[in-house]
Amino acid sequence: MEKTKLELIVGLFVLIGIVCLGYLSIKLGKLEVIGGDRYEVEAPFNSASGLKPGATVEIAGVEVGRVKSIVLKNDQAIVRLAVQNSIQLYSDTFASIKTRGIIGEKFLALSPGGGGDPLQAGGTIRDTESGLDLEELVSQYVHGKVK
Repeated sequence: MEKTKLELIVGLFVLIGIVCLGYLSIKLGKLEVIGGDRYEVEAPFNSASGLKPGATVEIAGVEVGRVKSIVLKNDQAIVRLAVQNSIQLYSDTFASIKTRGIIGEKFLALSPGGGGDPLQAGGTIRDTESGLDLEELVSQYVHGKVK
């Protein structure tokens, strides 16, 4: 009887530890288990070089969403964004791919506009700017093609 009670307490302790570990993994990894309070919009780019799914979406330096996926369609990179429901985007929103520091990670910066119609879930951000490709600039400089 004493051994069964001890095994039950140890098993319960291990179970609580596993649940806590799972919770911390989800929170620290910024994963979403269920859909969350976000809506999705798309943005076409000529080049999404360096941008990866899971990258942050920011407005004025504040994280408001994540990049869900990047697919190729009609020779353009279609970036699908998941933005918080509390953030209202408009049809004149401007999206650009930026880099943290000189060689840091890429993220998507949004300038929400405000003069257009509200952008609904599944809508498209038409005004986009691809990121600066540092390797291409260095290559142009080395081969003397910079004006």
